[in-house]
Amino acid sequence: MSALALSVLLSFVSAVAYAGGAIVQEQVALSSTGARQYAPLRRPAWWAAVALNGLGALLHVVALAYGPLSLVQPLGALTIVFALPMAALFVGRKAGGTAWRGALMATVGLAGLLALVGASGARSLDGPQRVAAAVVTAAAVMALMVAARAVHRHPAVRSILLATAAGVAFGMSSVFTKTVAVDWTGGVSAGDLPSLAVIGVLATTGMLLSQASYKGAGLAAPLATLTVVNPVVAAAVGITMFGETIRYGATGTALALSCGVVAAGGLILLTTERLAREEAVRAVPVPVVAGREVRDAEDAAAELLLAELKVPEDVTLPEVVTSPVTVPAAAAGPDAVDPAAVPVMPYASFYGGPYVPLPAGDRHLARVRS
Repeated sequence: MSALALSVLLSFVSAVAYAGGAIVQEQVALSSTGARQYAPLRRPAWWAAVALNGLGALLHVVALAYGPLSLVQPLGALTIVFALPMAALFVGRKAGGTAWRGALMATVGLAGLLALVGASGARSLDGPQRVAAAVVTAAAVMALMVAARAVHRHPAVRSILLATAAGVAFGMSSVFTKTVAVDWTGGVSAGDLPSLAVIGVLATTGMLLSQASYKGAGLAAPLATLTVVNPVVAAAVGITMFGETIRYGATGTALALSCGVVAAGGLILLTTERLAREEAVRAVPVPVVAGREVRDAEDAAAELLLAELKVPEDVTLPEVVTSPVTVPAAAAGPDAVDPAAVPVMPYASFYGGPYVPLPAGDRHLARVRS
C-alpha cells in the first residue's frame, strides 16, 4: 500500500472514530444535568467518548505524517457525514432532510476551503506571538461561554455558541501543536513547557465544551459547527501568522470565500432546523388529564388509562361500612388492656369480603409475668 493510500485510509478511520465519539457524547449529554453536563467523570460512556476522540486525533496525526495537509485536512470534514447515518443505525436518531442538506453543505464548503489553503515552510511563533494568541483565544472562549449562558433558554443557539468555543479551543490547540513540533526539530527545550501546558488546557477545554454543546441540541448542529470552526480557525491563524497563502491568487481567494459562504449556509440550515423543531415542540398543547397538566408522555398515558378505567356492569363492589367496631369492655385485673389503646377501625372491603381487624394492645401497657 502506498503512503498516499495509507493516509487516505487513516483519515477515513479517524473520521469514523470522531463520529463515534460525538454520538456517545450526545447520548451522555441527554442524561447529564448541572455541572455534570461539562464533565460527567463518573460515566464510563463519557470516558469511552474521550478514548474515541483520542484515537481519532492520533490517527489524524499519523495520516498527516504519510500524506499532504491539503488532502488529509479536507477528509477530516467527513466526520459529520459519517455521524448522521451512524446515529440513525446505532441509537435510532434519524436526521431530517434539512439536517442532511446542511451537513453536506458544511462538509463541501469546508473541504473546498481547506483544499485552497497553500502550504508554507516550517515556521514557529515567537514568545510575544504565543502570549498574544493564548490571551486572544482565552478571551474569545470566555466571551462565547458567557453568550451561551445568556441564551440558555434557546438550546439550539446555546449549543452553537458552545460548539464554536470548542472549535476555537481545538483549532488553537492545533496551532500550538504545530509550533511545538517545529521547535522540536531543533531539539527539545524547557522553553516549550508553557506551550505544552497551553495545548493541554485548550484540548481539555475543547473536550468539555463539546460535551456541553450536545445538551438539548441533538447531534448534527453542534458537530457540524465544531467540524467547521476547528480547521477554519487553524487555517486563519496559519495564513495570518505562519505565512500560508491561498492558492491560485485572486481566483483562489474568491473560491475560498465562496466555500466559506457554503459552509456558513450549511450551519445556518442546521441551526434553523433545530430551532424549528423546538418551536414545533413548544406549539403542541399540553394535555390536561384529571384536572391537571401532564408534561410527560408516560404520565399522560397512565392518566388517560386511569381516567377511562370502568368497573364492569356484572361486578358489584361491596360498600364500605363506616361504622366503628364495637370493642368489648375490658376485663378487670392488672393485666387488662386499656380499651382506649385499641385502635378503632371501620369495616372495609378486602379481596371482595369484609375485613375485621383484630384488637391489638399497646406493647408499652402489657405486663409479662414469668
